[in-house]
Amino acid sequence: MEFMSRLQAGLDDQKPSLFELLSEQQLSALLPPSIRYLLVLATQRHPRYLLRILNSFDEIYALLMLAVERHYLLTYGGGFTENFYGLKRERVLRIKGGEAPRAQLVVPNLMRETLKLRTSDIWKNLAIMVGLPYLKRRLDESYDIYAPQAMILGPTYNRDVLPADATLRQRILYYYKWFLRNIYPSINAAYYFSLLAFNLAYLFDNTKYSSPFLFLIGTRIRRLGEADHRAIALAMQPPVPSSSGPGAWPGQNNSLYNPRTLATTIFPRILSSLKILLPTSIFALKFLEWWHASDFATQLSRKAAEGLDLPPPIISGLPTPSRSGPLPPSNTQSTSPVAQTPSVPNTVSLASSTLTPVSHPSAPSPFTKPTTASSPPKPSPPISSTTHLPILTVPPPTPHTSSLCPICLQPIQTPTAAQTGFVFCYTCIFKWVDGSHERQLAWMEGGGGEEGWGDESEEEDEVETAGREDGSKKEGGGRSGERKKRGTSSRVGKWESGKGRCAVTGRRLLGGTEGLRRVMV
Repeated sequence: MEFMSRLQAGLDDQKPSLFELLSEQQLSALLPPSIRYLLVLATQRHPRYLLRILNSFDEIYALLMLAVERHYLLTYGGGFTENFYGLKRERVLRIKGGEAPRAQLVVPNLMRETLKLRTSDIWKNLAIMVGLPYLKRRLDESYDIYAPQAMILGPTYNRDVLPADATLRQRILYYYKWFLRNIYPSINAAYYFSLLAFNLAYLFDNTKYSSPFLFLIGTRIRRLGEADHRAIALAMQPPVPSSSGPGAWPGQNNSLYNPRTLATTIFPRILSSLKILLPTSIFALKFLEWWHASDFATQLSRKAAEGLDLPPPIISGLPTPSRSGPLPPSNTQSTSPVAQTPSVPNTVSLASSTLTPVSHPSAPSPFTKPTTASSPPKPSPPISSTTHLPILTVPPPTPHTSSLCPICLQPIQTPTAAQTGFVFCYTCIFKWVDGSHERQLAWMEGGGGEEGWGDESEEEDEVETAGREDGSKKEGGGRSGERKKRGTSSRVGKWESGKGRCAVTGRRLLGGTEGLRRVMV
C-alpha cells in the first residue's frame, strides 16, 4: 500500500503514507456515530436522565473532544486517533524547502523542541480538529432538513417569505435557509475537491500538507521518532511530590479531592487510558461483527443442542384423558355416588394470565352425574375467569396423532404454532382464533359433540332421570324427548366459542391472529 509514497518519498522515513492518513481520518469519523448509537441504546433504558444529553449530543461531544484532543496535543504532540497510528503534528520551518535534514540527524532533540507546537498552534489545530467537523456536521444536518423540500417539490415550491415586520430571529433563520439552498452545495463541493487535490499532491510528493487546512495553519503530520518516544515516556512519569508548605494541612497534597491532584494526576491518567480503550473497543466491535456475520455461532448452538432430549411441553389445566379399558373391580359393592365418584384434580381456568382454580367438592351435588364402572367420568372443560362460562376446546394430540391437526384431524397443512406451543393448520387456527371455524359455529348452534364436553342441561336431565323409578318409563321418555329438543338448541350464552384462544388449552392468545407464527419443517 505504501509503494507509491515510498517511490516518491526518498529517504524521508518520518513522512507517513497517504493510506495511513486516510485510515486515521476514517477512524476519527467513525467515533461520533458509534458513541451516538451507544447513547441511543442507553437512552431507551433511562430516558429521564439521558434524553437531554442525546438531544445536545453534537455540542457535548465537541466539548469532550476539545478536552481530549488538547491533552493529547500537549502530551503526545498529536491527536487522539493520530497517536493510535503513531503520528504527530509539528510546525513547518520558515526556510527554503522547509526541511533541515542534517540538523534532524545531528540534534534530533533540539529539532523536536524547535518544531513542537506552541500554544497558538495548539488552538489552531483544535479549531481544525474539533471546530471544523462540528460545523460540518451541523451544516449537513440542516441541509438534509431544509434542502430536500425544494428538491422534491420542484421550482414551484413556495419558499419561506420574509414578513415585513420580521424579528431578528426570523431574519437569521430566513437567510440561513437561503444559504443552505443556494450557497452551501457549492462550498461543500469545493471542500471535497480541495481535499482530493491535496491528497493527490501529497501522494506524489508535491506538497508537505495532506489537507488544505493544515496548509493554512502551517502544520504537517509526521511519524513519531525515537526522540518523541523518549520525551513522551519522560512526560508520562508521575511528578515528584513536593513537601507541604507551612500553611498546608496533613494529607492535602495526597488527597484525591485536592483540585491540584485532580488536574495534574487523575484527569491526565484517565485521558491517557483512552489509548487502551480505543484498540480494545475496535477489537470487540470487529469480533461481534464476525460473530454475527459468520455461521459459526449457529453451528455452535446447533452442536450444543444435538444431545438435548427436550421433553414435550407441560400445559396446566388440560382435561384428564379418559381411560379406554374397564375400571378394576372394587372390593366393596357400594352403589352410593360418593364411593363411586373418583377424585378429579382441580381444573384451572386459562381465560387470562391469572389462573383461577375451580375446586370440585368432595360431597356429591344433586346435579352431579353418578358414575358407574362402565361409564368413566367426562373431562371438565376450562372455565373462563371473566364470564365463568366453559370454553370450547378440542382434545390435545397424542403421540399417535401428533402429525394431525387437532382441529380438523387431518395432516397438517402449512404448520402454524400458537403461543401455547401447539401446531395447527394455518387455515384452521386462523379461523378458530377469528371465531369463524365450522366446528365452533356448529357447536354454538347446538350441534357437534365430538369435543367430548357434555351440555349442562343434558347432564341435569340425566341426573334427574337416573334418580327416578324404573316403572315411570312414560315420564322418562318424555324427559328424553325434551332432552333431544334441548340438544338442538343454541349454546350462545352458555359456552364460549374459543374465539381469540388456543384451540387446545383455551388460553387467550396475545395479539389474536397476529400472534400466530409459521413453523418451518
